[in-house]
Amino acid sequence: MELIDTHCHLDVADFDADRDAVRAACKDAGLTALVIPAIHARGWPGLLELCVAKGRPRLYPALGLHPVYLEQHADADLVDLERLVKRSRPLAIGEIGLDFYVRELDAGRQQRLFEAQLGIAQDAGLPVLLHVRKAHDEVLAALRRIPVCGGIAHAFNGSLQQAAQYLELGFKLGFGGMLTFERSTKLRRLAAQLPMEAIVLETDAPDMTVASHQGERNSPEYLPQVLAALAEIRAVDHAEIAARTTANARAVLGLA
Repeated sequence: MELIDTHCHLDVADFDADRDAVRAACKDAGLTALVIPAIHARGWPGLLELCVAKGRPRLYPALGLHPVYLEQHADADLVDLERLVKRSRPLAIGEIGLDFYVRELDAGRQQRLFEAQLGIAQDAGLPVLLHVRKAHDEVLAALRRIPVCGGIAHAFNGSLQQAAQYLELGFKLGFGGMLTFERSTKLRRLAAQLPMEAIVLETDAPDMTVASHQGERNSPEYLPQVLAALAEIRAVDHAEIAARTTANARAVLGLA
């Protein structure tokens, strides 16, 4: 089986001690590609350097300014992002979006940064990797104002109706470790109801780990456990889930 982790922060310090070993474990687990979204501007150089390193699975960079790290972003970062996107041609713009769950974050500034990055993605013809908490309606409205060539709503936790709106705009929906917890009844029901062409797999490592590693660092090598949970929920063979979700990821991200 061939698997793609569409959202994994392998570049962060949590993996400094064993990054090569994790990558080797991913290869053994059947992963052929990891998409590595950025968090803030100071991480862009290291992320790009990591993704040019040869080996398997292949690592693909996304560049962007994560809304939760709002205080670490400067307006000049947008100029640098636009320049770097033209020079390095990342796979996507991300991780970008709106987070209204964290109340102390300035909603207006989040919105301005998000829409500016949508504009960069639009001009570059790149998909976007979305971080959305308590803000699906606002994100969907922004995507209608500034249309992009699709992308992924990472760690999707919205309604079936909101899911349909993302699909209409050319997006896929990312499901990860939370799917492996039986108590995630709403999420598991949603994963059963969605059309198969809507779903891609992710880990969000080192965060949002799987049930078998609760309380521990998450790792992209655990992606097969997400696949197994989805196969159980939908009562579909593992190989079919792998084939469909990998095809979905390749289609939305433009991977050969």
